[in-house]
Amino acid sequence: MKHEDRSLAISNASVQSRIIIVRDMPVIVDADVAEIYGVETKRVNEAVRNNPDRFPEGYMFVLSSDEFTDLRSKISTTKISAKSRVAPKVFTEKGLYMLATILKSKRAQDVTFAIIETFAKVRYLKREIVELHKETDIEKQTTKMQKFGEVISDIVMPDLETSE
Repeated sequence: MKHEDRSLAISNASVQSRIIIVRDMPVIVDADVAEIYGVETKRVNEAVRNNPDRFPEGYMFVLSSDEFTDLRSKISTTKISAKSRVAPKVFTEKGLYMLATILKSKRAQDVTFAIIETFAKVRYLKREIVELHKETDIEKQTTKMQKFGEVISDIVMPDLETSE
């Protein structure tokens, strides 16, 4: 594996482990976004505050109090402080791309590549699930299932080496 590929795989894993579903959308919480971009959460929120026209609806939103409470109680992987009194912002794929245009660093660029790759895999899986349900040929179903398993494995455990 080339050095560039290894750093991308690490970034992909960092992104993948932080994606949660809120309002039926895959999003990442502001504190997790800050961590993967290598900045403080206040810098992420400052970027949004200073560039409101770059974050229209569908790019970022603030969690409702119910969503915030639910997130705190159910998802332990997010970086939400137990002391936090302010509901966090969450970023959609489009919002993460926009944030990358504001946070101009080598790390932001690498994270953007990881975001693109991760969300592309998620979209691919969605398409494959639909196609798998439509397929009637057993041999083609088996081939699709193997490919499906490889992509899931790549998303869930990108560094895991598998054998037949």
